[in-house]
Amino acid sequence: MKLLLDTHTFIYFTTDPDALPARARTALADPSNDLLLSLASPWEMQIKINLGKLTLARPVGDLVQFELDRGSLSLLPITLAHIDALSRLPSHHRDPFDRILVAQSIHEGITIVTADRQLRLYPVSSLWD
Repeated sequence: MKLLLDTHTFIYFTTDPDALPARARTALADPSNDLLLSLASPWEMQIKINLGKLTLARPVGDLVQFELDRGSLSLLPITLAHIDALSRLPSHHRDPFDRILVAQSIHEGITIVTADRQLRLYPVSSLWD
């Protein structure tokens, strides 16, 4: 199964995996699942760091690159097809980063790993608890 990590999921996955609920932790640890991180997530994290809303022990780029190097996940680029899918989303959620993750999830037909209940208002497959 392909799993798209929401930004908060990636942060827990890399810094405090025990903070994840058992179902999400099990799915992320399953080597038969492909873990994907949208390019929107490092962008969102860096913006939140710059605004003083997020603190990480390592720079965002280093944190993501470490996971890429160890092969735990792959980056999902934002494509024009994702932007097109975004244009058709209803306004259930105003956060632009979450909306692009939903558009990517819908377009790619992948499950999003998120605690955000608002994202479940969209026709996406989600996994958390």
